[in-house]
Amino acid sequence: MAQHQFQTEVSRLLHLIIHSLYSNREIFLRELVSNASDALDKLKYLSVSHDAYKTIEFDPRIDLSFDKEAKTLTVSDNGIGMNEAELVDSLGTIARSGTKAFLEKLAGDAKKDSNLIGQFGVGFYSAFMVAEKIEVISRKAGEEGAWKWTSDGKEGFEIEDASREGHGTTVLLHLGDEGLEYANRWSIEDIVKRYSNHVAFPIFLTFDEKEWDDKGGEKGSVRKTERINSGVALWKRAKSSITEEEYNEFYNQFGYDSSGPLHYVHTAAEGTLEYSTLFYIPKKAPFDMYNADYKPGVKLYVKRVFITDDDKELMPTWLRFVRGVIDSEDLPLNVSREILQQNKILANIKNASVKKLLSEFKSIADNAPSGGVAGADVAAGEKWETFVSQFNRPLKEGLYQDFANRGLIQELVRFKSSAQEGWTSFSDYVSRMKDGQKYIYFITGGDEKTLKASPLLEAYRAKGIEVLVMSDEIDEIVIPALHSYRKEGAAGDESQSWELKAVNRAGADEELGENQDKGAEKEAEPVLEKLKKALGGRVKDVKLSRRLHDSPSCIVSDDNDPSIQMAQMLKAMGQTEMPDIKPILEVNGEHPIVSGLKHTEDEARIADIAGVLLDQALLVEGIKLKDPADFVKRLNRLLG
Repeated sequence: MAQHQFQTEVSRLLHLIIHSLYSNREIFLRELVSNASDALDKLKYLSVSHDAYKTIEFDPRIDLSFDKEAKTLTVSDNGIGMNEAELVDSLGTIARSGTKAFLEKLAGDAKKDSNLIGQFGVGFYSAFMVAEKIEVISRKAGEEGAWKWTSDGKEGFEIEDASREGHGTTVLLHLGDEGLEYANRWSIEDIVKRYSNHVAFPIFLTFDEKEWDDKGGEKGSVRKTERINSGVALWKRAKSSITEEEYNEFYNQFGYDSSGPLHYVHTAAEGTLEYSTLFYIPKKAPFDMYNADYKPGVKLYVKRVFITDDDKELMPTWLRFVRGVIDSEDLPLNVSREILQQNKILANIKNASVKKLLSEFKSIADNAPSGGVAGADVAAGEKWETFVSQFNRPLKEGLYQDFANRGLIQELVRFKSSAQEGWTSFSDYVSRMKDGQKYIYFITGGDEKTLKASPLLEAYRAKGIEVLVMSDEIDEIVIPALHSYRKEGAAGDESQSWELKAVNRAGADEELGENQDKGAEKEAEPVLEKLKKALGGRVKDVKLSRRLHDSPSCIVSDDNDPSIQMAQMLKAMGQTEMPDIKPILEVNGEHPIVSGLKHTEDEARIADIAGVLLDQALLVEGIKLKDPADFVKRLNRLLG
């Protein structure tokens, strides 16, 4: 028996690994299984590439077993194995990875075929989080002798002769009190299915199962061995080999959603970056989609080994409804595999995935009957309608947040319209614009029914100008930030852009022309002065309107002020310092209520009419009155 001291300041390093490096103890089993998978992968490669190993029978498997009474847990494989020197080299030096050294020896395409997981060589030591002592018995493939490595993870280790039937490695953990919970069939099976379910090699668990007689009495127990991982990573298979049923079945298991996906996107990237993705779009928005603590839907794997499903950086927040898998061949991890490094590789995978998803969304839209593509059918239309009804709002968030992809997203967002039923896009609107129309007009600030009934739309309708109806609260923030819609031209054509104008803004009536002749505006000045005096500080100004045909009044916001609805929303979000926003009251000089004020000098009556004109304009826009009782009193006096 040979005694060895750990190289480097091992006591300090092991203490760091055991107590700080890993945030949850169960990770140790993932690491041991990954090491076993590495060993099998090495032998698989060598058995076809090196003559010395071609005669070795390759029947790969990983075996797990436990003994609760003896407080042990065993992980065994029939992979490449290690001899005495390799045991000392690999397990005697922290952060000296045999896997990493093996990778460095491979060249070119050989690396692609070697599905190696380990990167830093410290994963093995995570087992000391649950074990008081670890024994490693290993026999190198092609060699006769076996060796046993033993350590308590403190000062050093021992190496001695051992016996082992067949090549491979057995890791025997003598569990401490912290590790006894893992000497359990259900704990082991749960960890393996969560982290290592898609490892390419079969993983078997051996356990004792009780038997019962006809009367319910215990007869004893029987030793059983069952495979506990699927070994199949659907996303790693060629798309041509996967049926629609298999895609749907994987989604049902993966997303815990029996209704099936609305759409899926499967990508395998090769070249500078190698990765696979399989993304699903659900038929219904996740229940927590608008919660700040939403659960991300994308899982990260590295070479089939699960890393995390709790990283909100894997997808932009506006794509939080996407479910699926990213599996990287190149992504570097920190030594614990738990915290992703901020690196260009992950950023490139993320950016490419976002563009691929946007391209798929565009394809769904184009193939809907309204998309204008030949061969579009009703089913495609229903898919697009479902997509818009569920995910239009997060796409608008992307319009605000994702400047790099704004051009793609603006082609996907949809709105309602004053001119037709159903959804419409910026592109559709532009195609229907009147000759000479300069702007894209929109209205925000309430539900669809309220907005369509707004008196602000009267003159636009009369002139045949379409207005986009934006009833999402988020539209108040997103659309002003967008400022304009830019449509890219076909090959050889120049792109065009149109400024977006809110019809509830003071300066949005440029293309409406005059409702009255020049004399009418001057004639109305006394009435406007009476109304300004009566309303005092409740309004910023009173103007003659070019927007109104039937209604007596409407309110608009100054171009430099937020809308009243926006101000109310900000206050609801906690912006208590938000000052009161005063609207501009516009009146229809030809309406009898307004024109009748020319001959009225009764200040009390003028005050009542002015108050009612303002309050009813606020009500029509869905704005809550500060003093409803005062409005009712004024109205009753006028009716009396």
